[in-house]
Amino acid sequence: MNSHWQRQRQPDDVPTPVAVAVSDYCRRAKSPATPTEVREALALLAESEDFRVRTLTDTEPEATPLGPFAVVDVLKGTAPALAAVRQGSGYYEVVQELARVREEKRPPAPPPAPEVPSFATPAIPAPVPARKEALPKSRGETVQARIAPRKRSGPEPLPPEPEEIEEAPSFLKRDLPKPRGRFTRLDAPKTSFQELTRASGKETLEASLEAHEHRFALLKSLEGQYNGSRGDLTLSELEGALRSHGLMEAMETRERTAILAAFTEHRGAAGRVGWALGLSPSELKQLEAKAGISQEVEELRERFRREALTTRHLTQRLDLLGRDKYLADLGIKKRFTDLLRRELEVLVRDELPAAASMSALAESVARKHGAPSELVLRALERLGVAEDLRKRTSDGSRPSTT
Repeated sequence: MNSHWQRQRQPDDVPTPVAVAVSDYCRRAKSPATPTEVREALALLAESEDFRVRTLTDTEPEATPLGPFAVVDVLKGTAPALAAVRQGSGYYEVVQELARVREEKRPPAPPPAPEVPSFATPAIPAPVPARKEALPKSRGETVQARIAPRKRSGPEPLPPEPEEIEEAPSFLKRDLPKPRGRFTRLDAPKTSFQELTRASGKETLEASLEAHEHRFALLKSLEGQYNGSRGDLTLSELEGALRSHGLMEAMETRERTAILAAFTEHRGAAGRVGWALGLSPSELKQLEAKAGISQEVEELRERFRREALTTRHLTQRLDLLGRDKYLADLGIKKRFTDLLRRELEVLVRDELPAAASMSALAESVARKHGAPSELVLRALERLGVAEDLRKRTSDGSRPSTT
């Protein structure tokens, strides 16, 4: 068996929306699984891979049957057709048992050390042993024994110094003056950016270009070493140096690839793309224009807008309702909520007469359309239709006897 069948987290730590999406995907892949099996399979993936799971479950299965462990195998790089063959042969039943055995054999993790701040109440120092002179005199001691010189076996131990002195927080220490004179620390002098335009500067630019995805990151790495004509190195001066060595086209290619890949990975969310690339919104827009991909980026965002608005399965639409920032980033939050509100009003219309409470109504709609009841109830509350429906249910319309 491959070594990657090892738990990365506990099954209870798997987010419910991710587990629901995988369960629905397995149902569409003709291999329905219990919630316990789904969570045990997703426990083999780290939390950082949940986004890849959602990306896979948002598409239609490429092969059948595929269970939850087959989904994990596909995410690890196995072809869907091979995963389907393994599913039919009972391969993943062995994998599931192997994961359980490995978890049982894993040594228990040591308990985490308590996070006690450095400025907590200091520990009480050990009591100083009483001196021999302080001991009470025995009743049978003679006067001669009392006045005789006493012998000491050695130097008496000093009380232990409290450890908190060494661990005192820095803000309690006296601020010392900055070093002056020959002890002053100075930054290395910057070089003129003209050095970058010379033949010797091409190697420096090529090495830096390979390590950075866009020109703003390249500028931040070089502005600590080079000065511009009027102070700090500017973006236009850096672009001039890149053009003089014929490196601007390579820079634009890297930027184009990085931006389009980030928009695809984050499903059109410009805010997440900017955060992933370390760019502000204005810098991201500027790079799109310089690389000439503004139209391609807008087409990508429009594709994900259509996917969000035309998602067929109710569970996916209910899950999207909780992603306010994503919908607002795409500019479709109001359209999406209006469409979902009208759809839920139609869905609950047939179930309303027999519903005894809001919970029963949500459970009935969820059971009929294969969605989690908690997501249905949350959507009714967030869309502002729960209060009216609560009045129209049997509990709300029942006359009071008081």
